Amino acid sequence: MSRNSTKRMDTMNPFKDFLLTHYMPEKCYNEFFHNFNLIHVPCLNIFLSKILGVWIMLGTVVVKLPQICKLLRAGGAEGLSFVSSLFELFAITGSMVYCISLNFPIGAWGESLFIVIQNLTIGFLIQHFGGSTLKGVGFVLIYCCLLSLLISPLTPWSVVILMESSYMPAVIIAQLIQSGMNYRNGHTGQLSAVSVFLLFFGSLARIHISAKDTGDSLMTLTCVLASCCNAVIAGQVLCYWNRSPSVKGKEE
Repeated sequence: MSRNSTKRMDTMNPFKDFLLTHYMPEKCYNEFFHNFNLIHVPCLNIFLSKILGVWIMLGTVVVKLPQICKLLRAGGAEGLSFVSSLFELFAITGSMVYCISLNFPIGAWGESLFIVIQNLTIGFLIQHFGGSTLKGVGFVLIYCCLLSLLISPLTPWSVVILMESSYMPAVIIAQLIQSGMNYRNGHTGQLSAVSVFLLFFGSLARIHISAKDTGDSLMTLTCVLASCCNAVIAGQVLCYWNRSPSVKGKEE
């Protein structure tokens, strides 16, 4: 087949259009599919970064669902820190408000909305199973009012910037609070192992993406610290795997 024929076929190839739009530049497509150079390191790095980004986005959308399901099945929220949930909610809210304030398309912040809904649900369930259903309802209503205020023109831009810049510190503080609670309790209670490990592997992937795509050493260091915090909780889940509140109570 002539080179001209190959070019004509490429221009009509929806598979190529999809790859060029979402995963790689044309030079990498040519390396992989024309030159059959499947170990071209720069192009492999680009492709893997794009793949990791997609999986992070998909994992982010569902990362808290296993936790919600476990709480509903157990009918309790022992071992989960409400304060930790508040810090997580603050972090993701700041990111979402920042995107909305800049009129970014919903594709840029849609996954944040899913996380907000999941964190709100977890916060409500912690209060509900703790015997404070009215507090849980009040928590949801107050959050909705504050969110409406934050995305309104009444909120100064400096406040939005401050919330956005506090994203990673808030996430790290949330993880430290939860890990401290796990240590004091001697168990992880109703903490979902699936959600914990999804967060851990997602944070590892973010280190690679941050180092490769941004080159910002401070952002990369922040991602490393977040991964370390997630690693501590993941390690606690493994260490306390067969321990429950009742087991700890018997030992005491």
